Amino acid sequence: MSRWIDLNVPYASRPHGPVRAWRAEPSGPSRGAVVVLQEIFGVNPHIRAVTERFAAAGFVALAPSLFDPIESGVELAYGEAETQRGVALRNQVGFDRAVDVVAAAAEVLEEEGLRTGVVGFCWGGSVAFLANTRLGLPSVSYYGARSVPFLDEPARAPLLFHFGARDKSIPAGDIELHRAKQPTARIFVYESADHAFNRDVDNSHYHAESAALAWQRTLDFLAENLR
Repeated sequence: MSRWIDLNVPYASRPHGPVRAWRAEPSGPSRGAVVVLQEIFGVNPHIRAVTERFAAAGFVALAPSLFDPIESGVELAYGEAETQRGVALRNQVGFDRAVDVVAAAAEVLEEEGLRTGVVGFCWGGSVAFLANTRLGLPSVSYYGARSVPFLDEPARAPLLFHFGARDKSIPAGDIELHRAKQPTARIFVYESADHAFNRDVDNSHYHAESAALAWQRTLDFLAENLR
């Protein structure tokens, strides 16, 4: 069963109303819980589908709408105009407010006795990294291109990064900086992958082989760290 729920986000971080999250349940006993963090396109059908995949793999999965603090119900497609709108919304929300939303989502799950991790994509990948350094949550970051300014923040839990070697937004030097400044993290680089290689609704970015391997590594990481 899947549904929207409201999160208890502090009012200072949501002055425009409640923050929602898409919740998906496994069909059997859970293996833990995952907070799924969106790209700059909102909790759109693709992110909801990713959340459902985590539930199918046995995890309670919750995808908070990171844009809700400033605009409710944003779901964008992948054209140039939508991308520019997503960038503007991302910049308005900022990282601190996004981390507040993640904290509220994780609190819901942890209050149910579920050990909780975070998996984020693109902008959400950088937010996932901050959920590790600031909230102490095991985290998986897919192609988070905005993490570099925060790499001096020490990891407080297990950490996994996925990068595409062809991703111009995350050049090789930035990947090496991740290795140097986060020496305890696991870092995988997929030689045939570009940015957003997990986005299977977008043929201009999706790379099936890389996505499948990264997905299995993500599930293995969660199984190991959410026992």
